[in-house]
Amino acid sequence: VLAVVLGSCMPPDEPVLAPEPEPTVAPEVRIGLLLTATSASIGGGEALRVVDPDEGLLVEVPRQEMLTLSRRGTGVVLRGVGADIVRRRLVIEPAEPEGTVRVAGRDYRGVLEVEQGASGVRVVNRVSIEHYLIGVVGAEMGNRSAEEFEALKAQAVASRTYALRQQANAGSRGYDMVADINSQVYAGLALEQPLAARAVEETRGEILTWQGEPIDAFFSSTCGGETEDGTAAFAGADRPYLRSIADRDAQGTAWCAISPRYRWEEQWSMAQLTAVLRRTLGANGLPLARATDLTEMRVLDRTATGRIAVLELAGRNGRTSVSGQTIRRVLAPTTGGMLRSTDFVVKLSRRGGRIDRVTIEGRGYGHAVGMCQYGAIGRARAGQDYLTILTSYFPGTTLSRNY
Repeated sequence: VLAVVLGSCMPPDEPVLAPEPEPTVAPEVRIGLLLTATSASIGGGEALRVVDPDEGLLVEVPRQEMLTLSRRGTGVVLRGVGADIVRRRLVIEPAEPEGTVRVAGRDYRGVLEVEQGASGVRVVNRVSIEHYLIGVVGAEMGNRSAEEFEALKAQAVASRTYALRQQANAGSRGYDMVADINSQVYAGLALEQPLAARAVEETRGEILTWQGEPIDAFFSSTCGGETEDGTAAFAGADRPYLRSIADRDAQGTAWCAISPRYRWEEQWSMAQLTAVLRRTLGANGLPLARATDLTEMRVLDRTATGRIAVLELAGRNGRTSVSGQTIRRVLAPTTGGMLRSTDFVVKLSRRGGRIDRVTIEGRGYGHAVGMCQYGAIGRARAGQDYLTILTSYFPGTTLSRNY
């Protein structure tokens, strides 16, 4: 495996292209839109068909007709079409070819598979991977310009690779991925963009492989000028192609310096931090005591790239160590979500010997493993094509056509 040092005078490895297979139909993927909803609205957009997989068509739903879905016994019940429809499993499909289905106010391509979840109902969008990717690339990369098109193509290949890898490991849970940051952001038609659709089409079927298998194509928003080793963020992600690389141009400027999250600051008053810790410590299996007796924050260990690996929360009655990406979940901003990254310094303000305010000054956004999305945008603006971008972030991999 050849390591690629980005931003130096040495060019990246030439991308490796595998022989193309005979064209085949793109596979479908299953995206968990709702997993434990008490109820959900169905319809309100295009006309629909409600189907029992064993019995066939049950009812046709006119345009703009709204239905309500909930759980009943060991199955689900659909209300709003005359008599309640109660079945173990239902399929909601568009009435017209190339139509869309609407759930919870959002339109999706493909069909909806509905059944009971662990609690409430589960709604899964079964859709061609190529249609799915249009929504993913638009959601993950936003509305980009023509000069950034190669970054969209790189994202399309990375997202397709990630999806097929997840599908292979999905098991029997009933869906391959979810529709948020725990997999890839996906909002159906709402965030589709014309350039994203073109990027998906021009890379149709292309994935990155290692020894013939789809790679773990991780990506995040902003690496801050240096990506992270896989194992620093994900247990078991010891992959030859997931190694930290310097992500800077020939002048030493980070490719992702254009990101609005390249530098950031987060602050809490002690009262605010106490409220946050009361919520996040227990949720992450850590003692709640540090929420009310915090006297110090110390960095115990850093990764090879300087990111915080272990942060100690010390109190009068003990100490709690927080590791890896759990740090981002525990030190949640007051506005919600996760702390932007683990690449930060802590500043404590005190009054009367007690902590009064905590300020974090940080860099980057996300786990920083694999492809840096804003880095890819910066590289595209500088004229790099999507093959160069991908081989820079995933050195030693092969670009293959899967179908």
